[in-house]
Parts: sequence; structure tokens; C-alpha cells
Amino acid sequence: MRLALASGAATLAVSFTLYPLFATGAWFWYALGAILTVTALGAGASRFSIPDWAVLPAGLVGLTMYTTAAFSRDQAWLWVFPTFDSVAEVAALWALGFDDIQRYAAPVPASQGIIALTTAGVGLIALLVDLFAARMRLAALAGLPLLALFTVPAAVITEPLAWPSFIIAALGYLVLLLADGRERVNRWGRAVLARRQAGGSDSPATQPHVGALKLSGKRIGFAAIALAVLVPTALPTLSPNPLFGFGVGGGLGRGSNTITIPNPIAGLRGQLELPAKATVLSYTSSDAAPRYLRLWSLDTFNGDEFQMTAPTGRPEDRVGAGGRLPPAPGLSPSVAMRTNELGVEVSPDINRLEFLPLPYNTTSVDIEGDWRADRSTLVVFSTTELAAGQSYRVTTVEPEPTARTLDGAAAPPDDIKTRYLQLPDDLPEEIRELAVRETAGARTPFRKAVELQNWFTRRGGFTYSLATGGHGSSALIDFLMHTRTGYCEQFAVSMAVLSRVLGIPARVAIGYTGGTRVGDRWEVSTRDTHAWPELYFEGVGWLAFEPTPAGSAGQGSARVPAYTRIAEPSDDTERPGDTAAERNSEPDEADPSAAPATRGQGPLDREGTSSSTAVEEEFPVIAWVGVGVGAVALLLLVPAFARVVMRFRRLRAMSVPVAAREDVAVPYGRAVEVRSAGREGAVTRVWAELDDMLYDYGMSREPSESPRALARRLSEGNAFGPEAAEAVKRITAAIERLMFARDPGGTAVGAADLKLVRAALAASVGRRRRWRAALLPPSTLRRLGSVGTRLLDVFDRLESLEIRRATARR
Repeated sequence: MRLALASGAATLAVSFTLYPLFATGAWFWYALGAILTVTALGAGASRFSIPDWAVLPAGLVGLTMYTTAAFSRDQAWLWVFPTFDSVAEVAALWALGFDDIQRYAAPVPASQGIIALTTAGVGLIALLVDLFAARMRLAALAGLPLLALFTVPAAVITEPLAWPSFIIAALGYLVLLLADGRERVNRWGRAVLARRQAGGSDSPATQPHVGALKLSGKRIGFAAIALAVLVPTALPTLSPNPLFGFGVGGGLGRGSNTITIPNPIAGLRGQLELPAKATVLSYTSSDAAPRYLRLWSLDTFNGDEFQMTAPTGRPEDRVGAGGRLPPAPGLSPSVAMRTNELGVEVSPDINRLEFLPLPYNTTSVDIEGDWRADRSTLVVFSTTELAAGQSYRVTTVEPEPTARTLDGAAAPPDDIKTRYLQLPDDLPEEIRELAVRETAGARTPFRKAVELQNWFTRRGGFTYSLATGGHGSSALIDFLMHTRTGYCEQFAVSMAVLSRVLGIPARVAIGYTGGTRVGDRWEVSTRDTHAWPELYFEGVGWLAFEPTPAGSAGQGSARVPAYTRIAEPSDDTERPGDTAAERNSEPDEADPSAAPATRGQGPLDREGTSSSTAVEEEFPVIAWVGVGVGAVALLLLVPAFARVVMRFRRLRAMSVPVAAREDVAVPYGRAVEVRSAGREGAVTRVWAELDDMLYDYGMSREPSESPRALARRLSEGNAFGPEAAEAVKRITAAIERLMFARDPGGTAVGAADLKLVRAALAASVGRRRRWRAALLPPSTLRRLGSVGTRLLDVFDRLESLEIRRATARR
């Protein structure tokens, strides 16, 4: 039974490492139920001597019944017995969990699919640990399934695992090994029962005398944990392989002709949920205005998510050293243009980023290395270079269309429609009806696009939140029809799908918003990670739209494009503000100092002025070092603080007599009933304090040493003066009277005697021992160790039940 319980405890300890993978802790209670189910079955099998070969099938049956009760009880018989419908529902949840895991980056939302998958996985790990440790008696081999569980968060999350979770997991494994060690010692022969005195009365204990083995095992185990935690701090670190340099992502082999496209959607929310804001890049622009910076362009929609077609980079499309990009698709020379130059500096801390953050439409990039542009999307990438630490110059030519130009846009060419109007055949009809209904009053594709944007940002009652889940068409319907709560990915994908329903070519761009202005530069951080839709209009090309709510109710760095702010959706005449000159005089993205506009009606005011603004400062490294040193110092002082508190409580209790009948427990045997326990209680506290002081200064009392023998030993040395020797004699005489005299009256003892003895003890030892007694008192450490020992003794008490039962049978 001990090994079954230890197996469950080890699995539970290692499962704590899964916490960083989830946005909430709902998964833990389901996983805990699975562990308790497996542990209860394993302990019961050990208790009633069930054959080992039958335990694993029984555990699988029990785990199946628990999973049924937790996730499909309505379809089950009596809530726990599986039926065909309940099994199908659980299987569907697992499939949904697999899809959601591929879709989201850690921390993932607590969807039922992910929770069901996690519960089954943790339950199977618990079964394997019980099989190896309790059935096959191979506790060390049980570390393999525990290691498999431990490596899941280590392989998925980009940040290192927190050291407390590692220590908890390691201690859980050590408990399992210790329990196995006790089982093996018991097999050497019959356990010799020792009698232990606790609280003054004899009580049998069924613990073999394996103290030396326990001590060696504890030392080895704790030393291994300490080395595992401390040694890596002195070793060089390895660089992660994240998306945007800070999250999940793919990479490519350096020097190859291929590039592996990461899943941008999977890491998007992870970037927005990072606990600390990390700088990705900074840039300057010739007009001092912010720019959205694209990394990827997602063009294919499979019904579940938008994905990116692998870009192609021909030799003639190589950029760098002033090389020009291919012309932007669909852009007519008759449209007014505005030229701008940017100077971009990418943080050197970004890793494995093979795409350059660039505004659309970029015409040239001045950068070192072999970088190439994809002709259809104008994303710039490299199979041999990385963006980390790069500095480059960018020239952009941005169209400034009027409402009349956009209203009069011709039909897109066939190649654009074929690629960017594709929708799955099983797209729900509710989505198609919604797109038509919300744009019923618009005549042109451009006006319909504006109506969609206004519906998301103004009329539709949408709110911004990272706490979302689900995938596919059902999740799309749920977002558009019911919850209307999501983050930028949901808004961008939804508007792109609705636009395609209306016959407007659409794709999803992923990159960064313009960032925060600091001095004459714009700083872009992981919090500015963003997704937005791009819609195609012949003669103007691809234009960005912004359906994500902004301001305090949404993503604060999002900006509504100026060309979408039209006053009269039904008016097709040229109006003031439709011309480029008049639009440039309005508050828009080019003027960061403009007054804040209503959400969905204008650009966001970043800080209220165009001057340098206060931004979140990084915590200095030296400050973190100081905090760490202070935390370690406080942790090391915990035993000393506990010792001071214990001494204070004893001394304080000595001065407060207790006028009530009580049993006073004293060493060496029996409890003496007294009428007034004030003075007698003070004697026992003085004796306990003396015992701790002797232990702290390395002169601890032997178990067989009587109080009088102790006084003689301390007084005979040269270290104790006459006053200290007399104080010791008074204390020992008082405890002897309390132990053996019918009337425990006699010489009173108190704090003054303890003070004399403490001074004599401190004078009799070296400085190192005095410092240890003050800062790391052994008496306190002994108590802390006894707590762990008592926890382990729970297993012994459980075993004693079996021994007593076997004895009763004989």
C-alpha cells in the first residue's frame, strides 16, 4: 500500500509542472481526480492482495469510468458506466483537444477538449507509475513516465520551468524511491519493532531500525536536488527557438534552400499574454508617424484557421543594398502616393526570426545579407540570415485613395479571386446570412468593408479579451453570434471570412502595430503583436482594415485607418476630407498628437502629445540580483527567526501562571497532575529551552543521561563558572522534583538561570559554533526534519494495520 500511495504522490507532484501550459487552473482538479482514482485502486489492490496482473486492467476500467463521469455523464448509464454515446462524446472532446493544442500556444485556454486530453494523459501516467513501482517493484524505472510528463512543459514553453515546481517534482520522486527503499529493507527479514515514548506514554511503533539508511538516502536525495537547481546557474544558457523571438515558432536549417513556416496564429495570443513586455524592435519614420509592420501574410482558409502559403524568393527578387521589391499587386499609378522612409533596428534578443518586419507597401530595403521578397505578398524572408540584431533602411510608397476611387474600384482579376475568395463548402449558412445582413445598406464592396469594420468596432457590441477558446466554424459562429468576445486573431479572421463571403478578396496579416513613441523613435514590444485583415481593391491594391476594438476596452495599440472614416456611406460624391490634402489635415495616424477619437471613428491617442512620453522601464539587472540575494538571505534566516520566536514564547509563558488543573508533560516518563500548573509549567519550559540550547552549542544531552548526571558533566568542565554551574543545578533539581516528588515545590527557576547558562555555553565554544547557533540553530532544523519524518511515518502506520491484522489472524 505504501508504494501505491507514494506513486500517486509522485505523479501529483510532477503534474504541478503543467501549470504554465494553461491559462487557468481548471485542468488541475480534473487531473487530481484521475490521480486519486488510480491511487485508490492501486492502494486497494495492495491492501486486499489483488494479483498484480489484474491491477492494470482494473485501473484502466476505473480511469474510464472516472473520465465518463467527468466529461460525458449525461450520456452514460448511472453517470459512470460508459455507453456508445458517452464514448463518442469523449472521443470528440479528445479530437477537439488535439486541434486546440495545435492552434494555441501556451498558456492555452481551458477548453473542455484540452482538459479531457490532459486528464487522460495524467491518468495514464499515474497508471504506469503504479505499474512500475507497486506491481513490478521497479521504482527507479517509474521515473520514465514521470520524466515524460515533466518534459511536456519543458519542451513547449519558452521560459524556464520555475524552480519551486522542479523541486516539488523531484521531492515527489524521492518520496517514491524512499518508500521503495523501506519496502526492500523490510524484505531482509522480520521487522524489529521498537517502542517509542511520545507525550509521556508508551506507544508501539512498527518502524524497522533503518535510521542510518534513511539518513544516507535523505542526504543523497537533497544533495541531488540542490545540485540540479544550483549547478545550472553557473553553466551557459541555450537559446530558445520562439515565434517573434519570444514565443513558439519554427525555424529553418541555416544554409539550406528551404524555409519552415511557423504557425503565426498559434503564438499570437502567447505573445499578448507574456507577463513582461519585451522590446522587439524600434524604428524612426520620416513623417514621425507609426506604421503597422507585417511579418506574415495568411492567404488560405481551411474552415478552421488561416494559413500561409510558403513564399518563393527568386534570385531576381533579392533585396538588400538598395534592392527594390517587386511592384505591389493591383496598384495603379493614377492613385496619389506618399513616400516615407523608416530606419529599423531589431532587438538582438530575438531568435530564429527569418522574416523582416516591414510596412506595406515597401518598395526597397537596404540590408546586408541574402533577403528575398515574395512577389504576391511582398513579405521579405531569408533562408540563410536571421533578423536578430539587424539594422536596415526601408522606403515605402503608400496609396492615399479617395472614397470615390475606392467606390469605383473595378472587379479584381481572376488570379486574385481564385486565391483570396476561397471558402470551404461547409461554411455555415448563418455566417453567410450575417455578412449580407450587416452590409445590406452598402452599395459597393468598399462601403461593405467599412460597414463590417464599423460593426466590429462600434455597432456589434464586441469586446476584447484574451480569455477565449475553441476553433473552426463552430467557434466562429459562437464568436460572431453569441459571445462576441475575443482578441485580434478572432476579429481579423472573422472580418476576412465575412469579406470573402461578400466577394471581397481578403487575407490576414500578422505582425506588429506601430508601438509606443519614445523620443524620436517608436518602440515595438511583444504587447504590440497583432493580426489584422487586408482587403483587395483593384487600382489601390491591398488595404489594411482594423476590426479589433481599441482603447481601454481593447488592444490599445490598434488604429483605424484614415481612409475608412467616411461620413456618409451612401454618398458617392467627392467630399471635403476625401482628398489627400484635406485628409492629411485631419487627425490621423500621421499626427500622434491629435485628440483622441471615439473607438472605431479615429486613431488612438498613444500618450496625448507628440513629445517624449513616460514608458514602462525595465527593472535593472542589479536590482533583480539584489532582490534575489535578499530573498535568499531571508530564507536562510527562517530557522533563526523560528528559534527566536520559540525562545520568546517560552520566556513569556514563564511569567504568566496558569491557574487551572492540567497535566504537565515532562521528560522521562510520566505526566504529573498538579493543582496550579504555573510554576511547574515554567520548570518544563526552562528544561525544554535548556535542552535546545545544549543541542545548538554541540553539548546535547544523551538519551540515557539523567538531569543530575547532566548537571555534573556541565559543572565539572572549566567552561562553566560558579554562577552558571549553580544555575544548571537549580534547573536540574527543579525538574527532578517535578518528575519524582509528591510535592513538586522547591527552588524556582526562570529566565535569569537560562541567561547564565547561555552565556557560559557561548563562551565555551568557538566563533563558528556561536554563529551557527544564532543563524542556523540545529534545534530548529531538527524540528523541521522531524516534520518530514512524521509525514513519512504515515506509511508506517498504514503498514502497522496490515501487521496487526495478520497477527490477529494467527
